[in-house]
Amino acid sequence: MTKPLIELCVEGIDGFLAAQEAGADRVELCASLVEGGLTPSLATIRAAVKAAKIPVHIIIRPRGGDFLYSETEFETMIEDIKALRSEGVAGVVIGCLTPDGRIDEARTTALVEAARPMSVTCHRAFDMTENAHEALEALIRCGVNRVLTSGQRDTAMEGIAILKAAVEQAADRIVIMGCGALDVDNIRTVRDATGLVEMHFAALTTVPSGMVFRNPHVGMGGTEKDREYELTLTDGQAVRATIAAAKS
Repeated sequence: MTKPLIELCVEGIDGFLAAQEAGADRVELCASLVEGGLTPSLATIRAAVKAAKIPVHIIIRPRGGDFLYSETEFETMIEDIKALRSEGVAGVVIGCLTPDGRIDEARTTALVEAARPMSVTCHRAFDMTENAHEALEALIRCGVNRVLTSGQRDTAMEGIAILKAAVEQAADRIVIMGCGALDVDNIRTVRDATGLVEMHFAALTTVPSGMVFRNPHVGMGGTEKDREYELTLTDGQAVRATIAAAKS
């Protein structure tokens, strides 16, 4: 069986460096993974590209929540993509839906056209569509290169049947990249059951902040106060183990 390409989802420059050092084939660079991933700062993107020995893909997502964007939000997505074309970025990661749970083909096509010659991935907005079969055909019509999906379930293990069907439906017209709580214990099972040639995961660990002084009366942005004194990092050891399992 062909060894799958492994993409790591990371937050910030430290996460990028950890994933690259641990053997990732490609990285999706994000900010705020607690929100599911938002567009990182230009300085962070430049730092990653400067240090990169592997392709860097950037999520284009202006906010958390749903994938139904206002006109002004959509305009910022277009401008973010245009700004990245000269930054050495290999690809962008996008997703736009209509109110009835379909791929917004007009906006997706516009994002793809703005991105070229960069590669374009549709993120898990796909998993929030009403009909996976129809959504996949829509992405193919839009010229998207790959779709990131857990098989419209919380985890890839739960979504195996839909992942397998998507691989068969794609028929080399678009890449299906599987994700969804993949780890060292299940990634090979999902690979073997679906025929995926690309797989995506985040190997995160939470560690205490190095702050000695802690103000118990303030929490930033409505988060739990304890969250102010925790860091979420990419676990290089878990990355290595999971990649080894996927490619064994």
